[in-house]
Amino acid sequence: MSVQEADLGPYTLPYRYTSNMPEVSDTSATGVAYLDHNATTPVDPRVAEEVMKFMLLDYGNAGSRTHTFGQTAKERVQRARTEIADLLACDPAEVIFTSGATESNNLAILGLASHGEETGRKHIVSTLIEHKAVLEPLDELAKRGFEVDLAAPGPGGRVDPEEIIRLVRPDTLLVSTMAVNNETGVIQPIEQVADALRGTDTFFHVDAAQAYGKLIAPLRHDRVDLLSFSGHKIGAPKGIGGLLTRRRGYKRPPLTPLMFGGGQERGLRPGTLPVALIAGLGLASSLAVKEFAQRHARARETRDLLVEALTPLNPQFNSDLEHTIDSTLNFSIPGVDSEAAIVALKDIVAISNGSACTSQTYEPSHVLLASGIGDERVAGALRLSWGYDQTLPNVDELVGRLRSLSRS
Repeated sequence: MSVQEADLGPYTLPYRYTSNMPEVSDTSATGVAYLDHNATTPVDPRVAEEVMKFMLLDYGNAGSRTHTFGQTAKERVQRARTEIADLLACDPAEVIFTSGATESNNLAILGLASHGEETGRKHIVSTLIEHKAVLEPLDELAKRGFEVDLAAPGPGGRVDPEEIIRLVRPDTLLVSTMAVNNETGVIQPIEQVADALRGTDTFFHVDAAQAYGKLIAPLRHDRVDLLSFSGHKIGAPKGIGGLLTRRRGYKRPPLTPLMFGGGQERGLRPGTLPVALIAGLGLASSLAVKEFAQRHARARETRDLLVEALTPLNPQFNSDLEHTIDSTLNFSIPGVDSEAAIVALKDIVAISNGSACTSQTYEPSHVLLASGIGDERVAGALRLSWGYDQTLPNVDELVGRLRSLSRS
């Protein structure tokens, strides 16, 4: 039964769809096309319907054991674990629900601190291009006496896996690398790192916020111990995500919780489970697997179109396109400042010049600077990121406005 058919009074959703892959609205009421999917995605209408169902009809607490409302909620949570486990090729019991990748990153990194102190393994390896949700927990551990080494990327924004492994020592507690960079879209070599860590005691954590549902095979590597993801990057609501805690043999990663009270999520993340959001994340994960090939093809078509349209402007791509995910472009146009471009384009397209999580106090991109890109080019960097069924702006108008800025 669809939400439209349910007796929801004033809560009927303001959309209808009939196809298996509905057009997701990424154009606002003002006609501005949305090309900032790396910041957040529109909620898939099918996911919204599922969320509304568990908000307005099946609204029980998954922890309630005495009635069918609670049982229905519990069953949906378990089904969501299974849907996520299908994407990650893991046991559903290894999926821990959190508020999103930032919390998951903190739990994975700070949660290993006690084990590191107990075992004398207080060395961590990561990279210079990580999201602040990884770099700042690492800074916190450094204040507690941990030693942190950060590998630099090459000119194309990709970190050499041999450089990461070269830094690993017998006392290395953790290697933490992102799967796809949020600013450049560059796919990082997590499979090669995972292979190299076989036979060691070092834990491997992957921040998969930008890769979850967009890549499949790399995230299924059985030597990835911990993996963070967010729902709002794949058409699910904000405020829900998870952490894969893969068992090695029969042992779970020795995480210490950051919060206490209630014992939910195997004692690692207490609090009443947001069943509606979990249902949305589960469905979004299932759809990402089922529609993977089709989404991949559509995203590549959009990228090819945009690259061709931008070519007359002599764009400087700030990533190696051979290793960049199909749904992201980061580029600079000679003579164009990114802030001026965003203002000039704001009535036709929503884009960004960096991470949404740090955009309130704009600073030059630490990712691009780490890749050796010069200050002027960094100041002009623009990021376009899109979905699998993208509504594009008037591309000729976009290119024309950028050309005008380059001449001014």
